[in-house]
Amino acid sequence: MLNIIIHGEPTDQPPLLIAHGLFGSARNWGVIAKRLSNERQVFAVDMRNHGQSPWQDTHSYPELADDLAEVIDSMGGTADVVGHSMGGKAAMVLALKHGDKIRRLVVADIAPVAYAHTQQDNIDKMKAVDLTGVTRRSEAEAQLAEQDVDRMLQSFFTQSLDIARQRWRLNLDALAAEMDKIIGFPDTHGSWDGPTLFLTGADSDYVLSEHRNLIRALFPKARFAKIPGAGHWLHAEKPREFELSVRAFLNA
Repeated sequence: MLNIIIHGEPTDQPPLLIAHGLFGSARNWGVIAKRLSNERQVFAVDMRNHGQSPWQDTHSYPELADDLAEVIDSMGGTADVVGHSMGGKAAMVLALKHGDKIRRLVVADIAPVAYAHTQQDNIDKMKAVDLTGVTRRSEAEAQLAEQDVDRMLQSFFTQSLDIARQRWRLNLDALAAEMDKIIGFPDTHGSWDGPTLFLTGADSDYVLSEHRNLIRALFPKARFAKIPGAGHWLHAEKPREFELSVRAFLNA
């Protein structure tokens, strides 16, 4: 079972499940989850091989979808779902495999397609950090800076540092071995006709106009919205706008 951080108490609204992206964790979503929990109970999960969740040798989207389905069963059997990037792909496969468990779906800045940009370089840079003697996140960030890692990514990556145990809370070996699956998307059959919002950053190139026919084939009721001034990390760059967009869609 995945590690879950629960925000708020049950209400008359369906609970909300949040699935983070690659190298992320439930903790990254704390502010947005807490704000949304004033209307509904929010369950933010650590995906497998991330955070406090179990490590596995495999990391395919059908498996990630099954992990999320198990969490929804523990929540009562039905939920609204928000997934970003890797979590968005897992959420899409969840809808296609276990559609009866989802009421409304928000896919944040990702399409059901294979991408060319591998994250192997970032895995190599995290593995190159010498954690011996590291007592503060800033010390690990300095080592990442020496490898030309972007300032925002330095902070993001080191949120997954277990300083006390001098280790990453990321199964970097498994993520590297499964990278082709992570940047890909599985062959899928059928469709899910529930309400779906593809919410993207206006400055991001992850969801393109040429993806829309495929998206609509899989999600016939798909709607599209963009957040101005945001890139791929739209929930971190424009958290208030992201929260309001999600809230409006879930309450529609």
